[in-house]
Amino acid sequence: MITPLDIENKRFAKQMMNGYNVEEVDDFLDELTEDYSKNYKEVTELRNRVEELNNSLVQYKAIESTLQNTLVMAQTTAEEVKNVAKQKADQIVEEAKASAQKQVDDLNNEIVQKQKEVDDIKKQFDIYKAKMESLLISQLELLKEVNKNDE
Repeated sequence: MITPLDIENKRFAKQMMNGYNVEEVDDFLDELTEDYSKNYKEVTELRNRVEELNNSLVQYKAIESTLQNTLVMAQTTAEEVKNVAKQKADQIVEEAKASAQKQVDDLNNEIVQKQKEVDDIKKQFDIYKAKMESLLISQLELLKEVNKNDE
């Protein structure tokens, strides 16, 4: 690419006849140099700006990729936490059911035991009642005998 300095330093061979007017060529070259300098500077600035924007784009793409990975990881972690919480909840419910069932079984066993005790006490009472009845009958018989002998 031709630089503004190349244009400024360009010299033409002078001809004696039918040559260009040196002043006009120099003035034109000065104008051209000035315009070309502006354009060259603008192109350079734009190229630098494009490079900066490309670097920023690369950086933002890296950030986007990181954010996407983070989001995927967060979703995966959320699912895992949700599954673990569900498992723990299910485990707690199962333990509560098992504990409740054990308490029910224990109470049923205690009721059966108490019922046996009540039945045993009733049997003992019936035996006691029968012994007392027998004793009273024998005492009554004895009194009848004593009354018979006294007469």
